[in-house]
Amino acid sequence: MALEIDRIVAVRGERVVFGPLSHCVAQGGAALLVGPNGSGKSTLLRILAGLGRIEAGAVRWMGEDTLADRAAHGARVAYVGHLDAVKPALTARENLGAGAEAGLAAMALDHLADEPVRFFSAGQKRRLALARLVCREAAIWLLDEPTLGLDTASVARFGDMLARHRAAGGVVLAATHLPLPLPDAMELRLG
Repeated sequence: MALEIDRIVAVRGERVVFGPLSHCVAQGGAALLVGPNGSGKSTLLRILAGLGRIEAGAVRWMGEDTLADRAAHGARVAYVGHLDAVKPALTARENLGAGAEAGLAAMALDHLADEPVRFFSAGQKRRLALARLVCREAAIWLLDEPTLGLDTASVARFGDMLARHRAAGGVVLAATHLPLPLPDAMELRLG
């Protein structure tokens, strides 16, 4: 398995958020994290990104413990959280940096490449955040409610991005309350 979650336990304050939790995702695979609000979906994504702490268990990539080399793990992960993480004073192209053209094209933002992001709608900012996925060579995409604020055409474009990533052997884990264009995705229910 490419990504292995092995009996991990997450604690927030004095409360166990989830665990022990185990799940595996093969190369080219996808998992939908589903469950009610507060069940730990975002917490799990942050842990998998190396941004959260586990009380027990392990996360492995290709058999190697992801905590053993956090820098190497960080290089293989692209994380899109609830916030779009774009800088309003910069243009779309400046926000994306290297590989901007591919990202802008993937989310049909080419015509806004040189516009400051402060003039973007909420949906355009979300598209820009998702365009960043194309701009880097990350094997693991961790997505928290990725289609929030997107119109139907943008969700379809995003589905094309997901399909290309998986066809190249990439892994996708997405927390969602809405249907996502991820055919054949496994479901990991929390809560």
